Amino acid sequence: MNFDSNSDHEALRDSVREFFERELTENQIREMDRSRKIPQTLWKRLAELGWPGFTVPTEYGGSGGDVMTSAILCEEIARHFPSLANYWVITSMAVRVLSESANEKIRAEYLPKFVTGDFLMSFGMTEPSGGTDIMGLKTRASLEGNEWIVRGQKLYTSLADDAKAILVLCRTAPPEGGKRSRGLSLILVPVPQEAVKIRRLELMGQRAGCTCEVFLDDARAPADAVVGELGRGFHTLLRTLNDERIICAALYVGITAAALDLTVQYAKDRMAFGRPIGAYQAVQHPLADVAIELEQIRLLTTKAAWLHANGRECSSEAAMAKLAASEVAIRATDRCMRVLGGFGLVEESPLERLFRDARLGPFSPISNEMVRNFIGERLGLPRSY
Repeated sequence: MNFDSNSDHEALRDSVREFFERELTENQIREMDRSRKIPQTLWKRLAELGWPGFTVPTEYGGSGGDVMTSAILCEEIARHFPSLANYWVITSMAVRVLSESANEKIRAEYLPKFVTGDFLMSFGMTEPSGGTDIMGLKTRASLEGNEWIVRGQKLYTSLADDAKAILVLCRTAPPEGGKRSRGLSLILVPVPQEAVKIRRLELMGQRAGCTCEVFLDDARAPADAVVGELGRGFHTLLRTLNDERIICAALYVGITAAALDLTVQYAKDRMAFGRPIGAYQAVQHPLADVAIELEQIRLLTTKAAWLHANGRECSSEAAMAKLAASEVAIRATDRCMRVLGGFGLVEESPLERLFRDARLGPFSPISNEMVRNFIGERLGLPRSY
């Protein structure tokens, strides 16, 4: 099995690195992190470079890139700015869902706008009382005339306050045959509108991105705003889970790589007792461990992306990559923080931000406990929940 990156992938990595070197400095990134906001002017600039359109099908003006392309782009963005990489994760998922499951009217209206940077979509899935138990959600939608009326509440709805539409998972019919997954639908609710209230939640990590609480009080959407088959919205989402887990894994590969790079440089420059601190085994050994684990999670992620891009089964590999990468990022940033000592705690150090940004991984977009449950099932063990 050969899943090495090709020359186009390497060119993509180089172009992302050059962008950050040329146009987005660490000081600018730090200011966005402090202000907890990514300006839309930055997203429009990325659209000029073609980034939001990389995975949009060519017939809608995009480049038609696969999950391998998404993962490479996400890793390289995350090496510099994980909050911006999270924008890319959500955008990649939105393009995938609309491209594969939306009707032609929705695709024609929205997919070209991803390419130009004029459209961001948010996912309204999690609810305050449900968490991972998505099928127990309480949001309801009913068809009245030529409109859906949506009532409910969503939590941890990423990008909602910048989005032009929220894809809301809601119950449109009672469960069929005792299966709670039946009767759930995905409805694309346009925003802003008076019946949708959005409250931003401030996070410890990846705080330049945004996640929100959303209140839908008789929100309205057109009758043809259903994405996928009516009553089968959960099954539509299932088809995107591997994409999401692979791209999220790439984000945490990027965080780990960035932490290692800057800590190795610090260990070369920082002098103690007449020598660079990198000359001491107490510093070399934890960094060697980080380097080993970085290679492991990059290989896991690349393998999962390669399998996906070649139309092969990759559910276990995608789940393993997400779990491993998110947990390695925690360990790596902790080890690197110990090498930097006090300097790692000050905001002038990029590691301070990377340390916080890594903390979201073990429970977003799905908890690693649930990922382990899934992997256990794939091993043939009984379902544990």
